[in-house]
Amino acid sequence: MPSDIAVEKKKLKNPPLQLHYLGDRVLRQPAKRITKIDDELRQLVREMLQTMYTSDGIGLAAPQVGIHKQLIVIDCEPTKQEVPPLVLINPVIKQVSSALCVAQEGCLSIPNVFLDVKRPQTVEIAYKDEYGRPRTLKADDILARCILHEMDHLNGVVFVDRVENSLSLAQELSKNGFSYQAVKPIV
Repeated sequence: MPSDIAVEKKKLKNPPLQLHYLGDRVLRQPAKRITKIDDELRQLVREMLQTMYTSDGIGLAAPQVGIHKQLIVIDCEPTKQEVPPLVLINPVIKQVSSALCVAQEGCLSIPNVFLDVKRPQTVEIAYKDEYGRPRTLKADDILARCILHEMDHLNGVVFVDRVENSLSLAQELSKNGFSYQAVKPIV
């Protein structure tokens, strides 16, 4: 269910939140479940959306801005003002497809690094919306990939941990000033 939290989809000179980058310990800490959904949390959602749009992202998890809460914002249509973003609070994976697909991913916490990642083609999740209402969602393609990518952040996992081609991973990270030592491969 798309969110009705409205923020303009535009770049700000100074985004309200500070992104953390690969190598920062904050990205490796698991996020905590949210127990109170209130105006303060909805304001955080607005700030996360503004930060995401400013950085040309389509997804942002709270740990990427140093907040250890199970909160994700997603907008796979950032150029369409009429398409509302998705707000996921305490998301839980109910089911993933056995069909896998490989596609290029990037991350606001690892700017300019784009590499192939294998993920399930579809996902079904349960979550709460910004008003605490329980929701379920079945997603495929880019939305499924984005949800799984952002949910990894809630568990201290970044997409480079899932990259199978270690040579191109090392080259891309090095070229963009990131350390290969910051990767924690998932086998």
